[in-house]
Amino acid sequence: MSTDGGLHIGIFLFDDAEELDVVGPFEVLAAWEEHSALKPHVSTFSRDGDGVRLAKGMRLVPARSADDVGPLHVLVHPGGWGTRALVGDHGHLEWLRQAHAQTAVVASVCTGALVLAAAGLLAGRPSTTHRHHYDELAQIDPSTVIDTEARFVDDGDVVTSAGVTAGIDMALHLVERLESAEVADAVRDALQYGDT
Repeated sequence: MSTDGGLHIGIFLFDDAEELDVVGPFEVLAAWEEHSALKPHVSTFSRDGDGVRLAKGMRLVPARSADDVGPLHVLVHPGGWGTRALVGDHGHLEWLRQAHAQTAVVASVCTGALVLAAAGLLAGRPSTTHRHHYDELAQIDPSTVIDTEARFVDDGDVVTSAGVTAGIDMALHLVERLESAEVADAVRDALQYGDT
């Protein structure tokens, strides 16, 4: 939890995550901190707290490990090539199931939805992912109803977004949902993102 009692948002980092899947939502959510009365705090974490190498070579050092990130209000799970290993990582999938049970909102960007599906979090739910991975998502969990038109799908405690830049749209949506449209507009304006 954040020390000031505000909302605690964690972005999970892993090797071969897509850069914009990580930094797009991070930028939106960090900007939210500056415009919010809710005192949100966004931080990054990896499984063991060690640095990661993202898909195109960017290296990031997280603030915490999964063991010491503490309870979250929102967990953001990026996509990228690294999800291929995570889909079959039973330890990660069990961790994700436990995190979901304790977290108000679990959100995925792009192929992060494949990992959510492998963990059983999309069973019987509407969802989306990168357009080139609809079939893969359907193979992992045939019960999920894939929305091929949406930039993001909000199903309450689970939110999925389409490819890469849709993670920015999803993060702005989370700001609006968790606080207000006015604050989301202020964040959008600060980032000079979109027409409003």
